[in-house]
Amino acid sequence: MSGLMERLDAFAAFSAEDGALTRLCFSPQHRAAADRLTAWMREAGMAVHLDPAGTVVGRYEGAQPGVPALLLGSHIDTVRNAGKYDGNLGVLAAVEAVAELNRLGERLPFAVEVLGFGDEEGVRFPVTLTGSRAAAGRFDPAALEGRDRDGVRFADALAAFGGDPVRIAEAKRDALAYLEVHIEQGPVLEAEGLPLGIVTAINGATRFTVTVTGMAGHAGTVPMDLRRDALAAAAEMALAVEARGASAPGLVATVGRLETFPGAVNVIPGRVVFTVDVRASDDALRRSAVRAIQDACAAVASRRGVALDVQPGHDADAAPCSPGIVARIEAAVRRAGVRPFRLPSGAGHDAMAFTGVLPMGMLFVRCKGGISHNPAESITAEDADLAVRVLLDILRNFEPAP
Repeated sequence: MSGLMERLDAFAAFSAEDGALTRLCFSPQHRAAADRLTAWMREAGMAVHLDPAGTVVGRYEGAQPGVPALLLGSHIDTVRNAGKYDGNLGVLAAVEAVAELNRLGERLPFAVEVLGFGDEEGVRFPVTLTGSRAAAGRFDPAALEGRDRDGVRFADALAAFGGDPVRIAEAKRDALAYLEVHIEQGPVLEAEGLPLGIVTAINGATRFTVTVTGMAGHAGTVPMDLRRDALAAAAEMALAVEARGASAPGLVATVGRLETFPGAVNVIPGRVVFTVDVRASDDALRRSAVRAIQDACAAVASRRGVALDVQPGHDADAAPCSPGIVARIEAAVRRAGVRPFRLPSGAGHDAMAFTGVLPMGMLFVRCKGGISHNPAESITAEDADLAVRVLLDILRNFEPAP
């Protein structure tokens, strides 16, 4: 299984930029990567097709033809200037596991299908998880009308890629469960000194945009006690966001973007727009934090004499992993001689799409410094090979429900 890292390196060459990895959904680079993935799947003994939603599907048949499949997958699109392992590791590790089964002539009581999704990152179009949602039978047809910054419709890009917008319902997979290997994208496993982690849930997330409106004025002539400084108010609000995020284990809250208007060195800011992102694996905790943050912002606005406007954005409930799948992953990790460690995922993943449709679970792999969405993203060959061995163990010991 030593070829996994070499394949990940080779896969990173499918990029729209020299010297950086950028592979957007349905781009020519995505198409080239899908073709290479198809070739590797066939070498591993799989029958391969591109489904109507643009997902590369490789099927390794079970001991009996036509039996239900266990799904393994992740995504092969990237953010701009990405790292090599986000998404790609999960797909190529699954191919590696199937290749080992094929090398040994080993057939399981169920089929294995490896899915290479193409729209997890949501960078090109204002939609995300379209491939996994289609596989789960949850595709929203409204996504077809989404447009990229060049005005290209999602439906047209999908058709040019080789998918079929009219037949997306046929992408639904009737399967036993869904498993995803993924880099952690955080620093917890490294801090624990562990190569692998068992995901308990994918955090729910709430995002909203806050606009603070005060009064712009001359930086030299308006006394401090007569100012309605929008930036000073927004700064106090940002500290309230940070404080609430630190108030409970498993809760995080972030001000990710802040814009000041008019943005001149000698003008008191009259308007500030900032974003808030709140996440937790406990939906009640997240909702309570959102209410508390918005109440705190309102109190700051009232005290400072500025206007406050809050516009809701993305809102998604937590996606708990299936207890039975978590237990199977944990048992395999223990059999590999690794101390089992459970943790939530703060980032969204394709596995979310299967919540309530199929049993689902995730295996995290340690990444250096917790860095992701960055060329500095790094894992070790030893951790990657261990993940493949654990995945193989899960496959060999997986017992479909009667």
